[in-house]
Amino acid sequence: MHRRQLAAAALVFLASTSIGHAGTLDDVRARGELICGVSEGLGGFSEQDGAGTWQGFDVDFCRAVAAAVLGDAGKVQYVPLSAEARFAALTDGKIDLLSRNSTWTMTRDLTLGLDFPGTSYFDGQGFMVPALFGAISPLELDGASICVVSGTTTEANAAAYFKKAGLTVSFLSFEERDEARAAYADARCDAYTADRSALAAERAELPMPDEHVILKDVISKEPLGPVVRDDDPQWTALVRWTLFGLIDAEEQKLDAASMAGAGADEARAMGGPAVAALGLSDDWLVQVLAGVGNYGEIFERNLGEQTPMQLSRGVNALWTQGGILYAPPMP
Repeated sequence: MHRRQLAAAALVFLASTSIGHAGTLDDVRARGELICGVSEGLGGFSEQDGAGTWQGFDVDFCRAVAAAVLGDAGKVQYVPLSAEARFAALTDGKIDLLSRNSTWTMTRDLTLGLDFPGTSYFDGQGFMVPALFGAISPLELDGASICVVSGTTTEANAAAYFKKAGLTVSFLSFEERDEARAAYADARCDAYTADRSALAAERAELPMPDEHVILKDVISKEPLGPVVRDDDPQWTALVRWTLFGLIDAEEQKLDAASMAGAGADEARAMGGPAVAALGLSDDWLVQVLAGVGNYGEIFERNLGEQTPMQLSRGVNALWTQGGILYAPPMP
């Protein structure tokens, strides 16, 4: 082919590829709601209140995406998923988005047909023990039995940690978190290991939370965030920039209250490039912030020190405030 013919053929190929991969955005709009996978019940992240309403940090991210796409944060159908079932539900097309405290790893990124658009919560694996045990480090757990949830990276991380330290432990594995928590509460195991944020949620559910201590040691990196299929780059970009929009809005001091005033114009300008590129309305970021607030508002409402989770921002503070939370600039 001549150069012009090659160029034309390339454009046709790219267009057909884009059309073939696109579809999630259209599906969500045609359906009129986002189908979002969440945990089966993890305090602060995704759980149902007494009225059956879903709430939490991960739930609010589902709501943010629904606001960006549909202009209404309430148009979400939540699908509770176990750790073992979560990725298959996404690859099988049963959900549009997974927002369920899932760790971004190379194996998952490269072998499951999935994309991790970004990190919404920087976490790390830790250990919880009864305060009476007196331990201040997991290195004091030689010979201990440890409760763990299956279908996660947790048991492998802990096994590698103790092997490197020359210590011997045993694991009691459970498919459901409530089973693992019940076993720990009944003293069927000496310690409980999970992401430290998950341990905070589990401790809050125990009959006497103050009688249990989350050790300070962190033995792994656990970048948690939303997950999508890797065959729809438009949808991946939409989810990614919804997350970045929440972070950048906090940095720019744009919050839910400011969307009723001059802040709305600034939010429209920030989100401008996504209007044509991702097929969104010109006020998509306004709808997101009005519906759920910025990243800081979501964090404090669900996980902050005034909630049962009692978590400080820590590394999840903005980069301008001593943390590592950082998003590319908008627009």
